[in-house]
Amino acid sequence: MEVVIIEDEKITAERLIQLLHKIDHSINIMAIIGTVREAVDWLSHHHPDLIFLDIHLSDGSCFRIFEQIEIKTPVIFTTAYDQYTLEAFKVNSIDYLLKPVDINELSRSIRKFRELYGKKTFNAADLITLIEKLDNKRGQYKKRFIINIGRKIKIINTKDIAYFYAFEKNVFICTSSNQHIATDQSLEKLEKLVDPVCFFRINRKFIVNIDCIKNIFSLSKSRIRVDLNPPADEDVIISYERSGNFKKWLNQ
Repeated sequence: MEVVIIEDEKITAERLIQLLHKIDHSINIMAIIGTVREAVDWLSHHHPDLIFLDIHLSDGSCFRIFEQIEIKTPVIFTTAYDQYTLEAFKVNSIDYLLKPVDINELSRSIRKFRELYGKKTFNAADLITLIEKLDNKRGQYKKRFIINIGRKIKIINTKDIAYFYAFEKNVFICTSSNQHIATDQSLEKLEKLVDPVCFFRINRKFIVNIDCIKNIFSLSKSRIRVDLNPPADEDVIISYERSGNFKKWLNQ
């Protein structure tokens, strides 16, 4: 099987290669490509069996590739999009892997590819439908939250939320005015309800609004620390596994 990996994070690409070779030593990695421009040039002259494609590349969205050249090779997207948004990929029979890539999910995707090989091609109609579905999802995110506080009902506009955070066994909303209000929804559920353009799950305890990020610091081992406004009661650290996606989110 001839494979190309289009991914601008070197560590992510190398790990994907390791996982692919664990699954099948005969898989040949033809190239690792990090930009839209390089991908357009390379795919204009080569025809791999399968493409692993990161959605956000260093010089723009991967969809720009399909605007410039016709791609008929099957594609497996690697992405940080949330599960709810990714239903669009399922509808179009285009597979995807959430980062960090899990070897069992990768193996499933390879099996799916082999079952469909020669039967399914990626075409412009699939791409147009996919982009439309992703764009339509954006208008469906929650614009406000209704919170019960005793006998009172409080309305919180999503744009006024600085971040969501977990503390002990509870989840709280911190507003831009530094109000802390408990919610009965999990961070996993909240991550699907808010617009990923504005909010990012930076670790297992925090989902932050981009407008509440005050300072960003690089730490050792490719980790990142962010200072929030209002400030959190603990250091907010982004691991190296999430740091690449965090930087892409900032650059949208």
